[in-house]
Parts: sequence; C-alpha cells; structure tokens
Amino acid sequence: MKRLFAALAISTVAAAGYAQSGELSLAYFMGPKHPMNAGVFTPFAEKLAEASGGKMTVQQYPGGALNSVPPKQYSILLDGVADIVFALPGYTGDLFPKTNLITLPTICDSSLTCTEALQNARSELEKEFDAKVLALWSNSPPILLTKDKPVRTLEDLKGMKVRVTSKQAVPYVEALGASAVAQPVTVINQNLANGVIDAISIDPSGIGSFKLQEPANYLTNYFPGSGAAFVLLMNKGSYNALSDEEKGWVDAASDASLAESGAIAFAKSSERGMKIARDAGVEIIELSEEEKARFDAVVAEVYEAAQSDTVGDATVGEIIKLFKGM
Repeated sequence: MKRLFAALAISTVAAAGYAQSGELSLAYFMGPKHPMNAGVFTPFAEKLAEASGGKMTVQQYPGGALNSVPPKQYSILLDGVADIVFALPGYTGDLFPKTNLITLPTICDSSLTCTEALQNARSELEKEFDAKVLALWSNSPPILLTKDKPVRTLEDLKGMKVRVTSKQAVPYVEALGASAVAQPVTVINQNLANGVIDAISIDPSGIGSFKLQEPANYLTNYFPGSGAAFVLLMNKGSYNALSDEEKGWVDAASDASLAESGAIAFAKSSERGMKIARDAGVEIIELSEEEKARFDAVVAEVYEAAQSDTVGDATVGEIIKLFKGM
C-alpha cells in the first residue's frame, strides 16, 4: 500500500509539470544509461535550459518511475502523468499505422537514412499523434539473434517464432516461413532464454542495452526490414499552457538536430552492440549476397502487394513515396 501511495505521489508531481514546479517532467522506461538519454533526452534538456536562460528545465523520470510498461507510454502522456514521454509507435501499431511503415523493407539502410525518411514524411506522420511531436527518429535496420538454431539460409527460418517490434513486420516474417510476434524490448531477453521465442529481430543497439548477448548464441547479420520509429512527445495541454515565448524555447530545443542526434546515437550504439556480441562469443553469421537476394525476393512479393493497402486516408505506396522524398 505504501508503494502505491508513493507511485501516486510521483505521478501527481509529474502531472503538475511546468505550471507548478518550473520543470517539465520527462518519462522513459529504460535506465538513465540508455543511449537515448545521452543522444536525445539530455541534449533536449540542455538546449531548453540554454534557450530559456535557465528559466525552463527538465526533470527526468527514468527506469519506469512513472510507467514500467513500454506500450503504455503514449497513454500516460495523454493522461497527463508526464509532460513529455519517450515512446515507440511500434508498440501500439494500430494507433500509428503510417509511422510504422518505416519498418518495411527497402525504405532505408541506416539509422541516419531512416531518420531522414521520417523527416521527409513528418508533416503527414504528425497527424497520427494527439501530442506535440518534439522529435521523430529511427534506429538501424534489424539483425536476427537466435539461441538454439543458427539461421544461415532461408530454409532455417521455417517454423521459428520470431519477435518483431511492430505488427507491420508480421506479414514479411511470415512470408519467410516463420511465425512473428510483436513484443516490447523489455521482455525479449527472458523470452529468448526460456524458449518463448526462437529469435529476435532487432536493431544491434539493443544487444548492449538489454544484454541480449547473454541468451543469444548466434547472430545473423541480415534480416529484411528498415528501421523502427522512436518519438519524443509532449502533452498538448502542457505545451498549449506555455506562453508564446516559452513555446519558442521548446521549439528551439526540439529542432531537426535533435532527431539527427538520436539517429547518430543509435548508429554508434549499433556498432557497440555488434562488438559486444563478438566479444561475448556469439557466432556472427554473414549471409552471402546470393542468400540475401533469396530473402529479398520473398518479401518483395508481399511489399508490392501491400502498395495499394490503405492506412488511414492514404495508401501504403503514397506514404512510402513520402519517405523517399518523392
């Protein structure tokens, strides 16, 4: 009971936000050493303090202090539990179908090019969020981690249960002969270790952040797909309650360079993740160009068939053209 009251007290302080405390509350479910703190959260706070001459500050609530369930990050923002939250649109794919199309194959090939694609379509994607979008960026395309069975060929995937970030990736994984299940990153270490899943499709940065080198024995260096979207969102009520001058400070602190900083942080973290896996003795499987082409040929059929599917008031093909700057 004491723990419940303590949690409620924290939530009340956070919800009060800038209006009462002079601070904006920022909630995220990872620990403070996660690369996105150094890449996005702290730079935003520092830029905000600089733009405002120290009049506006940010109080971080890391490690799930306000919410330990990643898919509920967007909900706590709407409920006013925090002024600002970090969220993964892939965890609530039905709410953000356009944004999550960034995960489809052939869109982009790095955290930087995937982030650029999101910026190309940003004006359209922002309409999906009932919030002020401070930053929208991407991680790197996925690799595949397995525990018991190495994946060296297309046939090796048959019957495997593969974790994916968002439901948009499911048809592509299933076309490859595997079963796909969308799971938040906080549970996949344990799920791979105990056999709930057979493989993890993830950006290499997740290896170091969630110690995935511990349950994994094999890493296949290629898996069809692009990056996953990440967002830093501000509660509309919190933003609208600010004066024009204060809004200007927030806008200055969340310019395009903030998204780019997130992309750079993911690129560096992906390199670090690969090194961690090698140093831990995880076998790195380098697919040949011929084998990659076999994977690509399978998913290409699904990709082409999906172009005319509708996502809200647009088609998949129309959003992809925006991603590609067309």
